[in-house]
Amino acid sequence: MIHAQKQPFGDRAVTWVAYIFIGLFALACLYPLLLVVSVSLTAEHEVARNGYSIIPKVFTLDTYRYIFIQSGTSILRSYGVTIFITVFGTIGSLLVTSMMAFALSIKSLKYRNHIAFISNFTIIFSAGLIPWYIVCVNVFGIKNTLGALILPMMFSVWNMFLLRTYFANISASLFEAAEIDGANYFTIYWRIALPLCKTGMLTVGLMYALTYWNDWWHALIFINDKDLYPLQYYLFNILSNVNAISSGRIPTGAAASITLPAETVKMAVTMITIGPIMFLYPFVQKYFVQGVMAGAVKE
Repeated sequence: MIHAQKQPFGDRAVTWVAYIFIGLFALACLYPLLLVVSVSLTAEHEVARNGYSIIPKVFTLDTYRYIFIQSGTSILRSYGVTIFITVFGTIGSLLVTSMMAFALSIKSLKYRNHIAFISNFTIIFSAGLIPWYIVCVNVFGIKNTLGALILPMMFSVWNMFLLRTYFANISASLFEAAEIDGANYFTIYWRIALPLCKTGMLTVGLMYALTYWNDWWHALIFINDKDLYPLQYYLFNILSNVNAISSGRIPTGAAASITLPAETVKMAVTMITIGPIMFLYPFVQKYFVQGVMAGAVKE
């Protein structure tokens, strides 16, 4: 019978110290989230009197009732807009980015280095906000459309270069064998390259999904129709209105009889915004970690 060799005491001590440190760090990261949840479920007067607490002293759902009852239909519509642009924006972005990355991974592509240089150049220099806005509105005509919430973020050069690394690591002999069998480049991309780069696609897809889900700035720039407000921008407006009334910027007569949960609204808005992503993240975290670490260690 073979007995497993015991770890030296020094190695075990280092392991336990590492576990303790990681555990404490995890608790430190979890604490703000628990505080946000607690404050969002606490009565506003209790927060004003005693400040934030990790355990709700006066439990209430009034803040969530205020948000959903005052504008429940609008919030559901905004949720729908955000889910739509997140799903279709992520799919479209992955297609465009992966096709560009695959093309630049082919060493025989003509002007390959020139295209890569031009792409990289846009990371360092840009035309500016005003020319970009004019092109989007006057050339593409996307103002007050869902396209304004999808198209401006559809291509990321950084994500493209990340995916190119994945495609470049695929053995060229696979592509050559497919070419000999009569496959064109699109068939090679769709049938061979994409299945071998699932980790990279999931990593980049998560980045795009988070970008679309959290975006409110493009709605501020391009959207005037309230029916097209994404969730983040709609909640941003609620929070701005609450802060305006609470700070006295609204005339006294208009706000004299209004008592709004200003502090708890901030926390409730945060939970409504990050809730779906928080539940989704554990399912794709392992792919995200694998994707970030790809290429860090070479055999």
